[in-house]
Amino acid sequence: MHSRASQNRLSTPSRISVLLLAMFATMAAVYVAGRLWQDAENRVYLIQELDKRTGQGQSAISVDDTLKVITCREQQKKLLELEMDLAAATQEGFVPKHLSKNGGTRSKKKLLAVIGIMTTFGRKKNRDAIRKAWMPTGAAVEKLADEKGIIVRFVIGRSANHGDSLDREIDNENRHTTDFIILDGQVEAPEESPKKMKSFFIHAVENWDAEFYAKVNDDVYVNIDALGAMLTTHMDKPRVYIGCMKSGEVFSEQSHKWYEPEWWKFGDKKSYFRHASGEMYVMSRALAQFISINKSILRTYAHDDVSTGSWFIGLDVKHINEAKFCCSSWSSGAICAAV
Repeated sequence: MHSRASQNRLSTPSRISVLLLAMFATMAAVYVAGRLWQDAENRVYLIQELDKRTGQGQSAISVDDTLKVITCREQQKKLLELEMDLAAATQEGFVPKHLSKNGGTRSKKKLLAVIGIMTTFGRKKNRDAIRKAWMPTGAAVEKLADEKGIIVRFVIGRSANHGDSLDREIDNENRHTTDFIILDGQVEAPEESPKKMKSFFIHAVENWDAEFYAKVNDDVYVNIDALGAMLTTHMDKPRVYIGCMKSGEVFSEQSHKWYEPEWWKFGDKKSYFRHASGEMYVMSRALAQFISINKSILRTYAHDDVSTGSWFIGLDVKHINEAKFCCSSWSSGAICAAV
């Protein structure tokens, strides 16, 4: 009796093990069968598609080709999902979701234009001259936004030695004038101007809802009324890029003032593509949103105006060669003038 009881106790775990093994084997068989069925279905589908496109009747398709096509189908599904997300974003104005969640400073009022005046350290005399000539100060800043829908700000980055006397001077000036966009994550340096310009458009479109966004140098005077009147004539164009268009020479000599390190990308004739001159140019909201969305993959060249033009080459964009943006001197109906 004792021996038989011991045998029963020993056999019970083994029976459980057998049952578990049988269960796992069944599940594995079902899984493998399911995968084989799915692969067979994919293979049939792929062969049918190949036959339709080649018109060769029954065709053979390799395993490598099968895997490639299956991968393409998965990528196509992802692309369709992205297109749906993009369509939804279009309806919402491409507003980044994080702004609505973290209490961003985006203006609720629809504006006509946001103008960024590119300035740098040691240019306070230029800024003061602009404030006296055409840029409103004090209460007039809000009046310009309310009555004409135009925001104007000086744009500057930070010193490479963050927090030094250069930064403190700008902070002190801004406390008195409150008319700066200070790009904390952007180093202020001549070679950084294309990235600084890109950072401005990103900041502007994420904080103000405007029809247009403009870049101006701090040695250019702008006729605000003439600019506003001209921009209203282009509000029916969804993707517009306005400026004094040019195709300047590409300089490959390092000693030249306008040296382009990547000169070899522009062909044997060494001429840039058509782009707006850097003194002043304007883009519509959709293009500024494009820059914001694709900021991590947009290439910058040696000059900010060339960089901007390069981003729009492959897009369905209306280039407008506006002579009034060739800021050479004041004339009748002129919008800007360099000094």
